[in-house]
Amino acid sequence: MSATAVHSLWTTAADPITKIDAPKIEYGQLSPTLIVIGAAIIGILVEAFVPRKSRYYVQLFVSVVALAAAFAAVVGLAAGGYGTTKAGIAAMGAIAVDGPSLFLQGTILLAGVLGVFTFAERRLDPVAHGNRVDSFAAQAASVPGSDSEKAAVKAGFTTTEVFPLLLFAIGGMLVFPSANDLLTLFIALEVFSLPLYLLCAVARRKRIMSQEAAVKYFLLGAFASAFTLFGIALLYGYAGSVSYATIAQVVDGTVETVNPALAGTMGNDALLLIGAAMVVMGLLFKVGAVPFHMWTPDVYQGAPTPVTGFMAAATKVAAFGALLRLLYVVLPGLRWDWRPVMMGVAVITMLGGAIVAITQTDIKRLLAYSSIAHAGFILAGVIAATPDGVSSVLFYLGAYSFVTIGAFAVVTLVRDAGGEATHLSKWAGLGRRSPLVAAVFAVFLLAFAGIPLTSGFAGKFAVFKAAAEGGAGSLVVVGVISSAIAAFFYIRVIVLMFFSEPRPEGPTVAVPSPLTMTAIAVGVAVTLVLGVAPQYFLDLAGQAGVFVR
Repeated sequence: MSATAVHSLWTTAADPITKIDAPKIEYGQLSPTLIVIGAAIIGILVEAFVPRKSRYYVQLFVSVVALAAAFAAVVGLAAGGYGTTKAGIAAMGAIAVDGPSLFLQGTILLAGVLGVFTFAERRLDPVAHGNRVDSFAAQAASVPGSDSEKAAVKAGFTTTEVFPLLLFAIGGMLVFPSANDLLTLFIALEVFSLPLYLLCAVARRKRIMSQEAAVKYFLLGAFASAFTLFGIALLYGYAGSVSYATIAQVVDGTVETVNPALAGTMGNDALLLIGAAMVVMGLLFKVGAVPFHMWTPDVYQGAPTPVTGFMAAATKVAAFGALLRLLYVVLPGLRWDWRPVMMGVAVITMLGGAIVAITQTDIKRLLAYSSIAHAGFILAGVIAATPDGVSSVLFYLGAYSFVTIGAFAVVTLVRDAGGEATHLSKWAGLGRRSPLVAAVFAVFLLAFAGIPLTSGFAGKFAVFKAAAEGGAGSLVVVGVISSAIAAFFYIRVIVLMFFSEPRPEGPTVAVPSPLTMTAIAVGVAVTLVLGVAPQYFLDLAGQAGVFVR
């Protein structure tokens, strides 16, 4: 065969190929995510090239500056009308830039800043070998109790990789609620889950327990991811596309072009129902709703407390944002199918979280079950299936995230010889020993309980009102009963702190650096401001409550 013949074959084969268009990316609209991911990559380079002595300060600086810049970018986009009139789809249809996504991104970034402050705390533990230490293992790779670990502690090593890991997690969380197709949703899920699995395993004290928590979280998270992926495959088979808009059109029956390769399966309701159920299951796992909550208490108890606080706040915000978009944008045509199921999930989540919390003796486990009950309360707003439902969920998530980070930051302060004193019996009489810390923690507990003049009351009121107006009145009754049960164990902790005799061998309250003080102070301020004057923020959430389709 001559060279000319080969050449002519090649040219004829090549002719029909049209020019591949370069993707059109709206960098300005994606800037919050790009800033955070860029800073995470810089953080990895810092680990490689900056001397060990300086890494902590450089990482802290990079993280705070990046999160502040990303928040400024979110505010700029919102001010430019991208949350309302200019809301649209960016990155070739992969990302939605609209009110809910900007509101949730802003909340996640603020929670991230407070998370960085608690991560960077170095004054709580006593000085070891002349070095200040934080909550994280000296050398995460060394076996707990081994000679290499002791050598790392003696040399004053610190795990500064936690900062880039935190930034990667935040980057994934920013994409998760604004994903506009199922593949982007899945990639964002993995990008924020994998760093969290690692962060759960690097506690300085109780290393084995911390690693056990991480393994449980990883295994159950892998199952949930597999369910999500299988659901995505089934939805693709049903609609012939992973794009939210196309799936919604196929559900409604308004789709114009049918993919001939998938014509046989398109419109097969079994694929739709099973696929949607599996994707929602994966999201309910991230939210910590019963019966997908089994990981929550163990992981919250075993993970380093700063990680627990950040994870409890930010993961809920991201996962509920994704759940809202999935139910309101992709599956509004299935409302009669998903509402009764979600109502059942909400009822068992509210009651399960509140009842089991009563039996807990560890403060971190108690807060874990309380977060499960809160997932049920937030689901009540999701089920409302009205614009008020969306805005009430956005408000609740914003209020809840600050209370949570603040509460876990207070938990890090109460310490004995073995590190944090998390057993409830050790908190007895804390109000006499350290009135300010106990009073601050009491404010957070009252907000969790939903007592008036706290953000928790405003949030619960908004969610229950939306659910009642959306025709889910029975859910509100269950919610009020669960709140009453939950109030019992929150108030019990307050009584324990203020009306019990302090034990002579009880724990001490460490004096934190300004970083943790800031995180706690912001938590208290937001809790009181959203409780006393919530209207501006409710209006903000109301304006941000419209999804772009």
